[in-house]
Amino acid sequence: MLLVLVVAGIVALEVRNVNGSAPVAGGGPVPVRIVAFNDLHGNLEPPSGSSGEVEDATGTAVEAGGAAHLAAHVARLRAEAANTVLLSAGDNVGASPVASALFHDEPTIEVLDALGVAASTVGNHEFDEGFAELRRLQDGGCHPVDGCVFRPGHDGASFPFLGANVVDAAGAPALPTSTVVEVGGVRIGVIGVTLRELPTVVTAEAVAGLTFGDEIAAADAASAELTAQGVAAQVLLVHQGDEGAGGGPSDCSVEPDGAGSAIAQGVSADVDAMFTAHTHQQYVCAQPDPAGNPRPVVQGLSFGRLLSVVDVVVDPATGDVVRDRTAARNEVVSRDVEPDAAVQAIVDEAVADAAPIANEPVGTITADLLRTGGPSGETPLGDVIADAQLAATRDAGAQVAITNPGGIRADLPFAPDGVVTYGEAFTVQPFGNILQVVTLTGAQLDAALEQQWAGQSSPRILQVSSTLRYGWSNAAPVGDRVTGITVDGVPVDPAAPYRVTVNNFLAAGGDNFTAFAEGTDLTGAEIDLDALLAYLGANPALAPPAQDRITVTG
Repeated sequence: MLLVLVVAGIVALEVRNVNGSAPVAGGGPVPVRIVAFNDLHGNLEPPSGSSGEVEDATGTAVEAGGAAHLAAHVARLRAEAANTVLLSAGDNVGASPVASALFHDEPTIEVLDALGVAASTVGNHEFDEGFAELRRLQDGGCHPVDGCVFRPGHDGASFPFLGANVVDAAGAPALPTSTVVEVGGVRIGVIGVTLRELPTVVTAEAVAGLTFGDEIAAADAASAELTAQGVAAQVLLVHQGDEGAGGGPSDCSVEPDGAGSAIAQGVSADVDAMFTAHTHQQYVCAQPDPAGNPRPVVQGLSFGRLLSVVDVVVDPATGDVVRDRTAARNEVVSRDVEPDAAVQAIVDEAVADAAPIANEPVGTITADLLRTGGPSGETPLGDVIADAQLAATRDAGAQVAITNPGGIRADLPFAPDGVVTYGEAFTVQPFGNILQVVTLTGAQLDAALEQQWAGQSSPRILQVSSTLRYGWSNAAPVGDRVTGITVDGVPVDPAAPYRVTVNNFLAAGGDNFTAFAEGTDLTGAEIDLDALLAYLGANPALAPPAQDRITVTG
């Protein structure tokens, strides 16, 4: 029997039977398999294009992902190890494809329940529609505006959303801090934290009244509570991670001094393993805890393409993990397995219900429009989206349009026939951000472009319309990397005003682009997706633009 006790503070709130597992006979060491995924983002169907591939240990691209394939691989891993716990490191929902998003991600919650998820931490995207909507997905009930649009009722998730560093306006925990899972006669404490910078990557309205504390301090407090209850075996789900540096799914290839590594090296030595997320990378590392002992720190890419597997052994006498018997790896969620029938049925229902809208043709393209590009950071799809946003706001006097790369969620693939459907366009631009035109001085525009490197381990390159051009150099110091800015071919005057289109997320200083928040004379416009749909409709047989707007000068 596998039991879950949800803990907030040190009070056990709930005990639930999740699924079956067997104690080990004879009272010997208990093997426990902990399986996790991260950043699913409502990808019920197998993702398309490069978003649906993984490079395996040999460097071969393998098609991966799809909720029913994910479920089949989870079932296999459970069959191999009776005492298996399935967890998620957050961003289960939000920025989802149309088959989930049209129904406020209720189909994804149904899938996670069918998978037998025992607990999840919250990611930033769980807050996309606000805390009340997050609570509805957890507790159940129909959407306050649209009602229950997937099924007659929504029962809520049977697993807890954790957030040890999420605090409400009264200073109390807004979410449970941890969960205790009983499996094979031993107890595993599961702690969940999200990134403390979360308010910078969602709209202010989504997190009004909430604060997000330091990840290490919150995890340590939750760990101490578990220890006080006698729960010695502990794992941490943290929706933060490191940037990748290449390598196979189970390589430890990460950039130095990453946020995930800092948390891993600082969190209490009582935590035995750490599952990370948010950066959509693949790695399996052994990071030293504060006592100098190694523990696994893993991340499994995104969109259900990898499963992170950490096999531990628990000493029943101490209840703690025997560290030197821990093994960790990432496994590819390949599509060469029979899809799980129960999960496939949920996916098929959602896809069929969404089909009348999702399959509507909205334009045509001549080749793949990719969200990845060359050394400058400019991308073909980013160019198209920025051009679409400029076209949609010309009547408001816009001279330039700039969009954030994090708002572009998938490629637009040419296959099979170059026809772009509403569902494909929605998957690219799922947030429903409002376009806004603001006046910036040339100096403020330059400051915004310089902020692409401010506080970043790697640059976050904004995507720009064809009317804006500039160069940048890595050899120059941060704050002075951008040169040669022109608008419509004319060098920018630092004192002159320019009308710039951004989405409401950037206009409020999102992603730490605070210079945009200094804009004046704000004029509201249409939704970003509507701008893209109109542009596709007005430009049939759209080709990838030349990548000549941003250049690397050194």
